[in-house]
Amino acid sequence: MKQNLNEAQKKAVMHSDGPMMVLAGPGSGKTTVITMRIENLIKQEKTDPSHILVITFTKAAANEMKERFLCRMPKEGKRVTFGTFHAVFFMILKHAYHLDASSIIREEELMQFMWEIICSMRLEYEDEAEFVRDIFSEISFVKNGRIALSNYYPIHCGKDVFVHIFQSYEKYLRKHRKIDFDDMLVYTYELFSERKDILSAWQKKYRYILIDEFQDVNQIQYDIVRMLAEPGQNLFVVGDDDQSIYRFRGAKPEIMLHLPKDYETVEIVNLSYNYRCPKNVVKMADKIIRHNKERFPKEILAAKEACGIITTEVFETQRDVNQKVIDKIRMGKTPLSQTAVLFRTNTQARILMEQLMEYNIPFTAKDRAPNLYEHWIAKDLYAYMRIAEGSRRRRDFLMIMNRPKRYLSRESLGEETVVFSKWQAFYSLQPWMEERIETLWKDISAISKMRPFAAINYIRKAVGYDGFLEEYARGHQIDKDELIDVIDALQESSKPYASFESWQEHIRQYTEKLKEAYKQEKVPKEAVTLATFHSAKGLEFDTVHIIDINEGIIPYKKAVLPADMEEERRMFYVGITRTRKELHLYAAKKIYHHDAEISRFLYEAED
Repeated sequence: MKQNLNEAQKKAVMHSDGPMMVLAGPGSGKTTVITMRIENLIKQEKTDPSHILVITFTKAAANEMKERFLCRMPKEGKRVTFGTFHAVFFMILKHAYHLDASSIIREEELMQFMWEIICSMRLEYEDEAEFVRDIFSEISFVKNGRIALSNYYPIHCGKDVFVHIFQSYEKYLRKHRKIDFDDMLVYTYELFSERKDILSAWQKKYRYILIDEFQDVNQIQYDIVRMLAEPGQNLFVVGDDDQSIYRFRGAKPEIMLHLPKDYETVEIVNLSYNYRCPKNVVKMADKIIRHNKERFPKEILAAKEACGIITTEVFETQRDVNQKVIDKIRMGKTPLSQTAVLFRTNTQARILMEQLMEYNIPFTAKDRAPNLYEHWIAKDLYAYMRIAEGSRRRRDFLMIMNRPKRYLSRESLGEETVVFSKWQAFYSLQPWMEERIETLWKDISAISKMRPFAAINYIRKAVGYDGFLEEYARGHQIDKDELIDVIDALQESSKPYASFESWQEHIRQYTEKLKEAYKQEKVPKEAVTLATFHSAKGLEFDTVHIIDINEGIIPYKKAVLPADMEEERRMFYVGITRTRKELHLYAAKKIYHHDAEISRFLYEAED
């Protein structure tokens, strides 16, 4: 065994029996500790490799861990079990219930089921794909949390609608003898709870359990692992409560924080040295994360003596920020493959993507950002502008005639080509309706004389489209700010263009390039990585740029409760600790033409 370990790493590696929790901060060598501990169990403790179970959160992480261990012990490594929670639990279910791969419901089946139920319930949502994703996310949350359906209040639809969809989905799964990924957890928990003989067999099989990224476990995963680890309690967990950022999936730092209460004999080791980041970056990260109250007290030390480059810059607009990022990428010495631009939400990348395309800078996106220009709000704006440019197609008018509400009926547009005088004639006995059509005609005439930016502003304020969005949000139980953000972004995008035609040509080119970028089977060897904090976790780069460090974005505007704010801080902490050499931080004075405050996190970094 190599001896180039620090004292804390050695203690973790040499641990034999009983529970141990390893607090492993960013760049602290946790993968080395896990692989060397497995080696120590086999060589020094004479443990049969087939009695060792190593659980990670992603298939890629499991494969990487396995490959690294096979390099150390090729023969024994084949007998150690490496897998994700889902892979391990499905293996257990296969033995108990003789399941196979065909037992897992395919994504196409899921989608088909949801489309059918939406149609049968006559639900109307502008972006059905987004609605389906949101509903499945909530179903997953309920299953993983073992929440009673009667006690759950959905976010994206009414309670009655959600209960009906949930129960229909469960009936569908049972009827077709299928399970989904959440069922793998639920059924394993039920199996172990009800069949102590089966549980006992697996307990004898896996005498030593090692879990990576323990801060990301949810309650049901933890409960199953606790059962499996009995009676020997040889549970070795590695994680960092300061990097717990998956609360929306049910992961809570409280699980890790309460482990010493669940296992009174647990040994705790703190891997305090960060081998990745420069000294001044480690110091900044430590200053920021110390503002969190719910965490293990720990000291974070830099293994590197040298300081890196840290810059903090404030620009007028997001476009100005992106231009500076691009200038630094082009003028800097860091290879594109070692450069990352990080952000809080995947929608923030859109403007940057457009500007990177303009400079032909290749990029790879870790998150699939929705195409803003395909949003239903965008399609409404296009319809207004097409009509202003002379379109008289019935379908264009149908899209916007009641956005905002004018109480115009579909029957009033009987022909495929709309003639305003005939339209008014339909309401000849209702002069107030004739006036509404007259007002619409005047609005269309005004829009026809404007550039896209001014036209969108007119549609929003004079025509009343913003009011329609607020009403729509109330009726569909969604946050109106999400819709306002979309139209703000569309208006901002249109600013450089003198005509609707030139803006549409830009949109067409952008959409084509975006499709090409997502179609790439192989990521270009030299490409900038664009990623949210969530998807950047576990990665590292020579140079990291973080954009939009403004209140309302970082931290996100929905973070109201103290627990939410602490998670936002942890996300920022994850972001800044991805760098090996340079860290560039940016804020804007205006976000979509609204005054924006600099994030409190930047002030905390200076305390």
